[in-house]
Amino acid sequence: MINLIGDVQGCAEPFERLLQVIDFSPSRDRIVVLGDLVNRGPGSLAVLRRLAALGDAAICLLGNHDLHLLAVSQGTRNAKKGDTLAEVLQAPDSLACLEWLRQQRLAHMEEGWLCVHAGVVPQWDTAQTLALAAEVQTVLRGPELAIFLPQMYGDEPRRWDDSLEGPARWRFIVNTLTRIRFCGADGSLELKTKDAASATVPGFGPWFQAPGRRTAGQPMAFGHWSTLGLVNQPDLLALDTGCVWGGALTAVRVDGGRREVMQVPCSQEQAPGPLESVA
Repeated sequence: MINLIGDVQGCAEPFERLLQVIDFSPSRDRIVVLGDLVNRGPGSLAVLRRLAALGDAAICLLGNHDLHLLAVSQGTRNAKKGDTLAEVLQAPDSLACLEWLRQQRLAHMEEGWLCVHAGVVPQWDTAQTLALAAEVQTVLRGPELAIFLPQMYGDEPRRWDDSLEGPARWRFIVNTLTRIRFCGADGSLELKTKDAASATVPGFGPWFQAPGRRTAGQPMAFGHWSTLGLVNQPDLLALDTGCVWGGALTAVRVDGGRREVMQVPCSQEQAPGPLESVA
């Protein structure tokens, strides 16, 4: 069985309950976790250890919080108010956990679904999305990591151009795959607004409604957008249902042409108060 799972964000106990609900067996099944494995919840270390131990039975995408952990661990980004990453950084197996994390993906195809953490710009088709994700994955896994991480943050460039090179190119790819919510018809990124899709952002709209989107018709699954809530459409799944904010953790079974939504509620004591964002 194949299950796609929304943002866990360090909510280890609800994650274990969800695995029970979906009757997960690593010898038989596979899960795809759509990024933001860590941070804000109380059990980031437990989540990383659990996922790493599952081996090939767990495909994990990198979200903005996961990249934030890598940047903090390298000393190129300061921890933010409300981060719950200290346990990971101070663990005896911290280096092993971080090494496992940097080996994870930014995009993945599973059972015909293009899986990303946040979204895509309209200029990219499926093949280009996977190829560009692979470019940055190579950087994150290699010796250029320490060079790129200090240059990873920032909102420029705003629009994709095939001629982009080096850190500017990689930054745009990261911003799109891990941060996008709204974009313009020309693919320009609007990275400040975190409201629901109904928010009025002059000149911008939800990325998945962009006219001329080259991935239109390609089934896509993503997380990241907790204020959007569950979206369950024939070719679109949004699975960040706000577990870390006291909502639910969601899985959708997608194998064999079937689709089944399964959720576990997250106890209110899991939910932090308003916190500074890492976008």
